[in-house]
Amino acid sequence: MKKNELLYHDLGVISFGEAYDFQNRMLETAVETKKKGEPVQNTVLFCEHPHVYTIGKSGDENNLLVNDSFLSSIGASYCRTDRGGDITYHGPGQIVVYPIIDLDAWQIGTKEYIYRLEYLIIELIEMYGIKGEISNGNIGVWLDTGTTNERKICSIGVKVSRGITMHGLALNVCTDLSYFNHIHPCGYTDKTVTSIMKETGKEFELDEIKDRMRGLFGKHFL
Repeated sequence: MKKNELLYHDLGVISFGEAYDFQNRMLETAVETKKKGEPVQNTVLFCEHPHVYTIGKSGDENNLLVNDSFLSSIGASYCRTDRGGDITYHGPGQIVVYPIIDLDAWQIGTKEYIYRLEYLIIELIEMYGIKGEISNGNIGVWLDTGTTNERKICSIGVKVSRGITMHGLALNVCTDLSYFNHIHPCGYTDKTVTSIMKETGKEFELDEIKDRMRGLFGKHFL
């Protein structure tokens, strides 16, 4: 096994809590392996979550604009988690990616890792005729940055322990964007969200986009 070889695993549709537990077990195994001086099995997990709002460790709960009763009425749940960033939404039609990888295998730090994820998504959505950008000071991939129509298509929030990553990114493909109306996405009150389907007017298979994403992981994490 090469120290920077990537293994891909699709968890399918899975609750956020189950996926978190799965990630955490993988992270613990990876940390123990690294302590022994052995190469970590770097793995990229793909999945899709039922409706859920998650908030990062430093997030403001006031950015959730509805109560538990309303969440129940729309079939959504709410979880606090240990990633960076504020509140976001996960749901059907969104590709969620959780890389469990040892950054030391690529000799990069957290900032460079996030840049690589951002540029990977920018290259991916360009295949669908969408011009993605990095917004100054705002993590993730955005469209029309610096304008009154600035909108986010991909959220990124990570945790790094002993150089090993957890959590990751969420790309809106054919997501029901109305669920974002119940939060201040990522804590922003002056920006909106979008999806590949909204931008193109077309619906794409998630598996097709995942395949392209795997190829780009291989390119950006050589």
